[in-house]
Amino acid sequence: MSSNGLTVEHLAAGANRQTAVADWSRTGLLAYGADCNIALWRPAADPPRGVFKLLNGHKETVKALTFLPELENDSSSYFISGSDDKTLAVWKSCHDRQDFELLQTASEHTGPVNCVTALRVAAEQPKWIVATGAADATIRIWSFENDQLQLIQTVNTTPKYFPLCLSLNILGADNDAYILASAGTKDVIQILTAEARADRIQFNLQATLSGHEGWLRSLSFAKETNSPDSDLLLASASQDKYIRIWRVHQGKELPALAAEGSDPSSGAFMPGKSPSNKAHWLKISEKDFSVTFEALLLGHEDWIYSAKWHSQADGKLQLLSASADNSLAIWEADPGSGIWVSMVRLGEISREKGATTATGSTGGFWTGLWSPGDKSVACLGRTGSWRRWEYDASEDMWRPCIAISGHTKAVTGISWSKDGGFLLSTSSDQTTRLHMKWKSHGTWHEMSRPQIHGYDLNCIDSLGSSQFVSGADEKLMRVFSEPKAVATMLNRLGGIDGANIADMPDAANMPVLGLSNKAIDTLDDDQEIQPIDDRDRDAIDPASIVKKSYLDIDHPPFEETLSRHTLWPEMEKLYGHGYEISCLAASHDGKLIASACKASSINHAVIRIFETDKWTELRPPLAAHTLTATRLRFSSDDKYLLSVGRDRQWAIFERGVGEDSVIQYQLLQSNAKGHSRMILDAAWAPSPSVPLFATAGRDKQVRVWSLSKQSGENEAKPQFTQVSSLASDGPVTSVDFLTQPVGNKYVLAVGTESGRVSLCTVAEDGSSILELPTSPELILPKTVLQLAWRPVSKDENAAKYELAVAGEDSSLRVYGFGEEYFTEQKQSST
Repeated sequence: MSSNGLTVEHLAAGANRQTAVADWSRTGLLAYGADCNIALWRPAADPPRGVFKLLNGHKETVKALTFLPELENDSSSYFISGSDDKTLAVWKSCHDRQDFELLQTASEHTGPVNCVTALRVAAEQPKWIVATGAADATIRIWSFENDQLQLIQTVNTTPKYFPLCLSLNILGADNDAYILASAGTKDVIQILTAEARADRIQFNLQATLSGHEGWLRSLSFAKETNSPDSDLLLASASQDKYIRIWRVHQGKELPALAAEGSDPSSGAFMPGKSPSNKAHWLKISEKDFSVTFEALLLGHEDWIYSAKWHSQADGKLQLLSASADNSLAIWEADPGSGIWVSMVRLGEISREKGATTATGSTGGFWTGLWSPGDKSVACLGRTGSWRRWEYDASEDMWRPCIAISGHTKAVTGISWSKDGGFLLSTSSDQTTRLHMKWKSHGTWHEMSRPQIHGYDLNCIDSLGSSQFVSGADEKLMRVFSEPKAVATMLNRLGGIDGANIADMPDAANMPVLGLSNKAIDTLDDDQEIQPIDDRDRDAIDPASIVKKSYLDIDHPPFEETLSRHTLWPEMEKLYGHGYEISCLAASHDGKLIASACKASSINHAVIRIFETDKWTELRPPLAAHTLTATRLRFSSDDKYLLSVGRDRQWAIFERGVGEDSVIQYQLLQSNAKGHSRMILDAAWAPSPSVPLFATAGRDKQVRVWSLSKQSGENEAKPQFTQVSSLASDGPVTSVDFLTQPVGNKYVLAVGTESGRVSLCTVAEDGSSILELPTSPELILPKTVLQLAWRPVSKDENAAKYELAVAGEDSSLRVYGFGEEYFTEQKQSST
């Protein structure tokens, strides 16, 4: 617990789909770009936990990141990141290397930065050369020493191309020259060299290597052996599905293989297509070097995104490649023949890929990384999730390990289950995810992915402990029920008692050509799976068959299980709206669902109410708004339904009983001038006696409204009137009340368009609202889209109150607040 009672409980953010977006440091820290943030994660932490920090220094998507190579006795770590905002950021470690602070930004590039590479050039005092490539068709060379990044050269690519990958190394036994390989949106590799001079470093183009037949995505240099006069090997990975290895050799003699003019792999695999084996000559510092083609690595079936060298403790060189064919491969040279062979394949075998991109194909691996030791590898997939394997020497096999996942686009909706057992989040990345605390380890993880959709998802609410409803950019809502396999797993890992498990379907999967998750039976492990017929619309993708053992696990599920075997079956579709669903809310007893859609006229701006017993609409729909309703909220006793909208008004509907004892809501009051600009969110206070709610608007105001009796000509008619307000520094996009008072005050969380989350205390009668000072941890780089306090049961004396925050920056955050947070902060604000 931090000194002021605030803790960061859970951070989830998916990685950006870029090859150069991540790096794994010598100290075991993995950093990656997540939207405009940089996420820090320790993969080998025990117990396994997710991202522990999100760094904010860029304004747009982070595309490139590299740690500066460091030595054992270095006192600080550094990394450099590049972004679509055309800037480079230099970060330096602080607090025992657990955290990083922004040291410097450089904005010399005039296009998005695609790649960064760095080379340590002095052992005694820390000094590095850094090369960066960007979509301005330039490579820029920098020096970094004394915590200062300085531009020393700009290289314009000729013929013009955008560099997507760079690799730097020392050239020659005397360490008196540097070599830089650059490639990207052409099918050639350019080799540049520079003399290692203290006063001036100037790179010149010396050779252009041809042979690839597609764009290049990754380059990596390594010394072949530990000897000072060792040859350099360059691995290049391309969209032509091949990896090429090139040898850089010092001297006027060609290396043995090139001198023979034959390549051991060319004839064996590619009849009639012998790779060109022309020697390219470099001259630097009066010394001669040759660059020759060494080997062609065949085995991947799709674009290859990354290839990275790693020298093992015994000096043996290995190459890790990651491909869009959903596999990682580890390559070694055969000691006898020198032929490069794939020793290990990780990921997915082709026949298991399945036919649907939603569940079957994870869309390939975008980057592969070696751990600081040589016993673990990690890779990043299309879903933004990481996968990790560790080498088990006793059994000579690579075992999958717990990794991390997160949304890759804006998190548009969040909802706690009614008992607060788990948190559901939904996003423009077309997935719904379930997050929960792993009870035995006390850490948060994604435990299920109930919905994978073909439309961007906009809103979600839970209907109890084992059902939820979501709305997307389509005209209907979908209701999902928890399957038995998932309920049993959540019970085992999180201690959550689901509803009656006996009544649940076994599992769910998605037909090859469908958007609806179908309920299915789980299979015994020894049951045969039938081959698929692509012409059958309801054909089951063999990859999404759920066997009983898949979820019989004692750890959070790995990504391949999450994306295939933890779907929830869809039970109902609710129709009636004419446009995309904009917001929905479930009543606290789970018996009603209110919803609204995007609207530019009164006809479509209605609120429809569905009952969950027979799933029918209660007519007529509720009319009050003239434009899109942005948020719907039921009061805690379900007596009132509150709606707010883009037409700047709020409306209150009161619950009554119509003929045949059917529940009906009728307009009690509407306020056409609730705010001076559109109202974006609203929330009810947990006030049992006097109903109280807050509204948030683009006019930078939070307003609090209370029910008071108005004496009219005939009789007293209750009306809601404004009792207090709070001015904010920008448009207010989200509000939510803690579900119980703290002391004799209500706690209101407020989120703004600029990304600030602040807590306010509201008097029980609403007459005053006081904003507490905002902690730095509560500031996001983009808009706060939704806030949700974890429900606290009446008899539970919470030691910690938890707030979930959905961000436009694709992050989902859960913060914990001790009661002292409100008391200490109150003292400091008076």
